[in-house]
Amino acid sequence: MLKKDTLVFIRNIAENNNREWFAEHKPKYEEARADVLELVSAIIPELSKIDPLISSELDPKKCIMRIYRDVRFSKNKDPYKNNFGMWFSSKSKGGNEPGYYLHIQPGKSFIAGGYWMPEGPHVKLIRQEIDYNIDDFKVIINNSEFKKNFIFGAGDALKNAPKGYDPADPNIEYLKLKSFEASMKLDDEEFFKPTLINKLITSFNTVQPLVVFLRNAINV
Repeated sequence: MLKKDTLVFIRNIAENNNREWFAEHKPKYEEARADVLELVSAIIPELSKIDPLISSELDPKKCIMRIYRDVRFSKNKDPYKNNFGMWFSSKSKGGNEPGYYLHIQPGKSFIAGGYWMPEGPHVKLIRQEIDYNIDDFKVIINNSEFKKNFIFGAGDALKNAPKGYDPADPNIEYLKLKSFEASMKLDDEEFFKPTLINKLITSFNTVQPLVVFLRNAINV
């Protein structure tokens, strides 16, 4: 479970996104981060049971994304993120491989699994894997629990067929994807229930076949 104060802090930082306010409320940030760290510490050993490539010895601190934003190339100059993001993968590379993600943001929290915006070489390999093994891919995304809980392919996609693929291919919409992740909304109330860990692990288990498929595509 999370403390309600953790979501209150996230809501407050969204309304007061400046360095002066953050410095004044730094102890509250440290409390919220410690709460999230405790949640991550509870997730890791359970996640390792359903995905053997996730080490039970994974450092929880490496799974929590920085709250500080890189504003160098952004029009939005807010110095802090208005959420806590947690990333779990076999190599803990911060997102540049298939894995699992938990996003905590009041009213906008979600669970995700897959590969968000892979770089060109990996996109090419994933498209090849989908093209060669479309039946296996469809078994995953058409699984009843998967379809019931997750939305797949809601991110960016090419307007036209990628080079080397027939625009008339019946599976072209999958091949046009730039991102290969599935996401599920999570109500704020779920964070305060004793069933939270079970909810998260059950959801990650549902999306785990997609993560494995994508790992195989890029030979992780």
